[in-house]
Amino acid sequence: MISWSMRIAGALAIVSVVLAAALAIAPFGAGRWLLAVAVPYAAAMLLVTGLVVRVARWARVPVPFRIPVTCGQQRGLPWIAPARIENPSTWFGAAVRMASEVFLFRSLFRNTNTRVAGEPGRLVTLDRKMLWLSALAFHYALLVVALRHLRFVIEPAPGFVSALAVVDGFFQAGTPPVYLTDFALLGALGWLFGRRLADPLARFCSLLADYFALLLVGGVAASGILMRHVWRVDVAAAKTWAMSLLTFRPDAAAAPDGLFLVHVCLASALVAWLPFGKLAHAAGILLSPTRVLPNDTRRRRHVNPWNPPVAVHTYAEWEREFQDRLVSAGLPLDRDGEHG
Repeated sequence: MISWSMRIAGALAIVSVVLAAALAIAPFGAGRWLLAVAVPYAAAMLLVTGLVVRVARWARVPVPFRIPVTCGQQRGLPWIAPARIENPSTWFGAAVRMASEVFLFRSLFRNTNTRVAGEPGRLVTLDRKMLWLSALAFHYALLVVALRHLRFVIEPAPGFVSALAVVDGFFQAGTPPVYLTDFALLGALGWLFGRRLADPLARFCSLLADYFALLLVGGVAASGILMRHVWRVDVAAAKTWAMSLLTFRPDAAAAPDGLFLVHVCLASALVAWLPFGKLAHAAGILLSPTRVLPNDTRRRRHVNPWNPPVAVHTYAEWEREFQDRLVSAGLPLDRDGEHG
């Protein structure tokens, strides 16, 4: 079994190889074209193709029964109040529950950790609100960063993108302004990575792919912050390059040199990896039967559609077949059997 330290070392080695390859080939003409044109297009193709194949595979999985994960009272007798969101019996309730899951991470908010503590070995249950808060900060910071990047591929930039940048850089710390979501993203990544190291159970369950995803996202975020505040790049040239890719008239010469190509290479690696790892949950969460289905097993009968037809022998048929013997034995007959 591979130790947790070897998994981290392997993930770090993969990210380092990507980083070193980008630094090594960026100064050359062919390498520049490779990083600025071929790699982004290949990553986009892998993203679209991989997500379509994976989502189509998920969509083909039959779900004949209702298997939602619930934590509240199911709808039953009229005088028992049901949990309409925690245990929805209608599609509207399931939609509300799913919306709270997607936007607020409702199930993660209720997550707890059970441990044995103290000398007598008492079982205690602890809240894990920091995990919920860091996950929420990470996802929303990543969303804001992605929306801010729309100004590089849309001309003119939408008004909400400009308003988002103003709000994000509200404190005006330095020139250019420091975006709060940049450091919120790095802080959340650091906490999530540190949690996997500090928690023995999380450390045992973490795979190389888990560390790789965290390190790769961290590399993309760190290189973007360095480009904005340390080794600044020509933003106009970056937008020209991005627009050339979007219009399928790629211009490798328009791409800024140095750290920008490294940032593009790391971001392309992240985009290409997304359909093949756990990051694909962004596309698959709406296909999860444990979340999206209403729990209506007491209202509807769900029959497995691929069960083969079975010749059944009903009780009424059985009673008619053995009616004489039942009567001679003095056993009571069902009403249908008595008139059969």
